[in-house]
Amino acid sequence: MRHRKRFNHLGRKAAHRKAMLSNMASSLILHKRISTTTAKAKALRMYVEPLITKGKEDTTHSRRVVFSYLKQKEAVTELFREVAAKVATRNGGYTRILKTGNRLGDNAEMCIIELVDFNETYVTEKKAEVKKTTRRRKSTKKAVETTEVEATDAKEEVKGEE
Repeated sequence: MRHRKRFNHLGRKAAHRKAMLSNMASSLILHKRISTTTAKAKALRMYVEPLITKGKEDTTHSRRVVFSYLKQKEAVTELFREVAAKVATRNGGYTRILKTGNRLGDNAEMCIIELVDFNETYVTEKKAEVKKTTRRRKSTKKAVETTEVEATDAKEEVKGEE
């Protein structure tokens, strides 16, 4: 009986499922976006989000724990350097699943799973807008000083010509 076993087994044995999720998680971290079936994406989200949370705390222990799941040095390095820096202020929800329709061959529901902070389309950070300052026609102190300097230069030129 499979009472209270709530995660999707994806029609695979435990070792195959573990290896597949590890490879998909590494690909997601390295490429920031992958295309897969919706069932695999939902299983991957449950697998990778705790690892990203671990990545926020850069200690030797957390690196070893994450490496035991991912089994790729490059993915671990990327997670702790770039991904953790971008998600440092986020409390969870590091991934987004966008459904893309059905696959042609077997009609499987396909989607794109991506890291939220790396998609430039959806990032809501407001860039500092350059505020245009209004200028008055009335001459300012600085403008008066520059005209006096120009007038002095013109007088010196006239003296030099004589």
